[in-house]
Amino acid sequence: MAGPLRFRVSRSNWSRDRVRQQLLSSLDDRFGARMTDPWFDCPGFEAVRLEMHNGDLALFCWREGEAYWLGNTETPQALWRTNKVTFAEAPAAVSRWAERELTARLETTDPWLTEYAYLTWFFLPVLCSKDGRDSTKEFFRDHAAGFPDATRDEALSYLNDLLKTGVLDDYRYTMAAKLGTSHGTDLTRMAATIGEFVAAGILDEAGLRFEPEIELGSGHALDYRVGGEHLVEVTRPLPPTQRDRANTAVAAVKETGGAKTTGQLKAHPGTTLFIDCSSFRDDEWAAVRGEKPDVGYKPTVVYRARPDGRVEAYSYGTVPFDLSPAVEWV
Repeated sequence: MAGPLRFRVSRSNWSRDRVRQQLLSSLDDRFGARMTDPWFDCPGFEAVRLEMHNGDLALFCWREGEAYWLGNTETPQALWRTNKVTFAEAPAAVSRWAERELTARLETTDPWLTEYAYLTWFFLPVLCSKDGRDSTKEFFRDHAAGFPDATRDEALSYLNDLLKTGVLDDYRYTMAAKLGTSHGTDLTRMAATIGEFVAAGILDEAGLRFEPEIELGSGHALDYRVGGEHLVEVTRPLPPTQRDRANTAVAAVKETGGAKTTGQLKAHPGTTLFIDCSSFRDDEWAAVRGEKPDVGYKPTVVYRARPDGRVEAYSYGTVPFDLSPAVEWV
């Protein structure tokens, strides 16, 4: 499986003739391809676009002793043994150029998406990746990013506003990659990933410092560290309509919470468990809110976020940080 888009870096000298001979010819033989001028200037570099008949795209720019390739297509053999860097690691001029090229293409193919400028920018390495471009667009376009009882515009506006805060900018590749780069649209996994973004929004709204994807000596990775010391693990139950067992909202919360206590939470007692019920419909959440089921672990926060920014929650045990500015306790 390909990952999010990254640049391949070549440290040899390139020219247009070499690009034609070693890059274009390889892609043309494989897919049918043409080389065109870029849509935007890349200051300090010569640059080209390589467009394939199957819809694939590659960008290539070079100057003396330095070249950068970015593509959602097969990598030509001349670049096989090159190192990869992210948008943040490449020269700013190169990254800015590539992002303009990719975004402009999305404006022509998926104008509904580029209305949400920050969401488009943040997920660009996945939205334009080899394997994730179709599945990720489908998830946003047809499934409202995993929010039931919400329109696409409501869901994407919510995510765009969350990302616009910049709170996850330093973790762009880590978080964007979690949404996935697989050919198929795995709604369960993708909705669970959005749950981690919702959690980030809650923590930020509460005025808490945090960092994501915490690798621990036990071999486990937990979702967040808050305030430099408190661990948080986020889980999102499948809604009852998608479950074979535990096919009520209350049972779904109990089963999902209980399953977490045998792994990361057993190895790291004191971790705060976030159970995100944002995939539940209004009536399903109403049942959970009414009963407030205990999952047998403390501290736990059970909540449901809506794209209008409202978050309803209840807790068991003493949560070691204050979420009150971000949630409405019920």
